[in-house]
Amino acid sequence: MKIDLTDTTASKVNKALVQGRRAIGTPAVGMVLTLVIVTDEENAYDALKAANDASLEHPSRTLVVVKRVSRSPRDRTTSRLDAEVRVGADAGSGETVVLRLYGEVVDHADSVVLPLLLPDAPVVVWWPVNAPNDPAKDPLGALAQRRVTDTYAAEQPVRELAARADAYTPGDTDLSWTRITPWRSMLAAALDQVTCQVDAVEVEGEEFNPSCELLAMWLADRLDVPVKRSLSSGPGLTAVRMRTSTGPITLDRADGSLATLSIQGQPDRAVALKRRDTAELMAEELRRLDPDDTYASALRYGVERLVGPSAPETPAPAPAPAPAPASALALEPARRETPAESSDRATPALMPPVKKAATK
Repeated sequence: MKIDLTDTTASKVNKALVQGRRAIGTPAVGMVLTLVIVTDEENAYDALKAANDASLEHPSRTLVVVKRVSRSPRDRTTSRLDAEVRVGADAGSGETVVLRLYGEVVDHADSVVLPLLLPDAPVVVWWPVNAPNDPAKDPLGALAQRRVTDTYAAEQPVRELAARADAYTPGDTDLSWTRITPWRSMLAAALDQVTCQVDAVEVEGEEFNPSCELLAMWLADRLDVPVKRSLSSGPGLTAVRMRTSTGPITLDRADGSLATLSIQGQPDRAVALKRRDTAELMAEELRRLDPDDTYASALRYGVERLVGPSAPETPAPAPAPAPAPASALALEPARRETPAESSDRATPALMPPVKKAATK
């Protein structure tokens, strides 16, 4: 069931939610959290589809905040709120409200969202794109116990990781970190099978993929060994190689779905490491709402401490070196030799050899 509201208010949206629940015969509210999605019109459909799929595991009230760009100065001074209320089969296993903000109300989205939050339920805010530099200080982020970003969608992902480390607040998390959960589980299980000392690690993956850096930083932080970051054609993470005291341990995934685990002295094993979609990632993030200390420790390790191309962004071109100064002799006017100087200077190749006296 869908209810469209034009030029409305938050109180009218709440009344529409109650009306919709009664119309489909479920007046009780059985949702466990409120998920606030802050996005633009271009990415709203994909984000909402992922949230609806995740709500099958976590029934929630989903509030999609779409900040519309006003094209003229007159429109920027006119505030308006349009809403689309979805309940029943159109909203997964929860409720969905799409809020489109126009004009000055764009800068006060928290005042629109606050009356629509479920009482006594946790709040999660998700930015699929264009996340703020400090999510915890954002007006919407301040309402949440959990703040989800995705550095993979940033223009410069590795530089974004450094910014996330500087502004980290307990409750922050990143879908780029969630993507490597199967890798972390498999590598930890591999090290549990052997008694060894890890000497060095290499993480191989495609360029501009922050999940590779996060996995490398996690390994370096936990194992306290140098970790090399190398590039491949992808997709995503392709291999992790560990040099240990008992032989190499390799987890290689070349096709993005099936990986091979190789441990010295054991037969190779095929393990499933498929690339998960956004709905699965969000479902995992919503399973725990407490601060992720492991993520915080890996993030604060620092990308710059990795070995190899830890910052794959294209560096600024180096300035051209200044031309070397000309020799002082080259700048002096040529001086003509006098006849006496010319006669005194003999060419070594033309000088007669000196005969040595014979030794008796």
